Amino acid sequence: MGYLPDNEERLQFFSARQVACRILGCRGYLCKDCWLPLADCMCAKVKKFPLWSGIQLWIYMHPKDFLRKNNSGKLLWQVFGNDSTHLCVCGIEEQENAMWEAFRQSGQGSIWYLYPEQGNTHINEINLPRQIKSQMLECGKTKTTLNFILIDGTWTNSKMMVNRLQDRAGVTWKDQRMQSLSLTPEKHSVLHGLRPQPSLDRTCTAAATAQLLRELDLKDELSGCELGQAAAALDEGLKELLQALTIRLEKSGRAGKLTQYFSNF
Repeated sequence: MGYLPDNEERLQFFSARQVACRILGCRGYLCKDCWLPLADCMCAKVKKFPLWSGIQLWIYMHPKDFLRKNNSGKLLWQVFGNDSTHLCVCGIEEQENAMWEAFRQSGQGSIWYLYPEQGNTHINEINLPRQIKSQMLECGKTKTTLNFILIDGTWTNSKMMVNRLQDRAGVTWKDQRMQSLSLTPEKHSVLHGLRPQPSLDRTCTAAATAQLLRELDLKDELSGCELGQAAAALDEGLKELLQALTIRLEKSGRAGKLTQYFSNF
């Protein structure tokens, strides 16, 4: 009987194959930053904004969403840069280990993931680390890091990724669960018309991040960190992505079928 890999080995093989095939398949065709064809590159239109150094954003992405043209998670590093935004593809061992090493150094109390589920904590209810409360919160002055994980994948795949995070959290912190957050958005994102979601709390990665920053900006401890401005910059990036994707559809003569197109993209 041949060797039968366990679930972890299968996931790692699947993820590595997905990433490798997509990288090889798009070489010389897609922009490495905006993931659009080079002829439609939107990078020059996206305005960068320095995110406060006390926040680190982790895009935990399913391998099937890697290099997808309509993925909004890519906007985080386009707008905020690579110092505050990190991509971790689920199942890529080196990236996951690096992410968890950063979490280990930060400590369990400064790590949250966003996912809409019952029993979650809301932003106004979270207790920030004491170091945050005692420091002068000018940009670049804090040594304390708040880590937020953005789950980037379909809702079916996202649930698997959340379970994976919790399993590793239990091993890392001796059966302790990772803290989860829910947002309270008041409207759909600008991409809703292209990728409809069933409820306000289910939105694209970039829109969820912008809402996270807006709600964090309301906390007294973070009021001087320009998080509201960072959210506005990300909103503008979403508008540019919407325009770029719409232009692509117009070129192909499919602009009248936007919703159907993006649900099967």
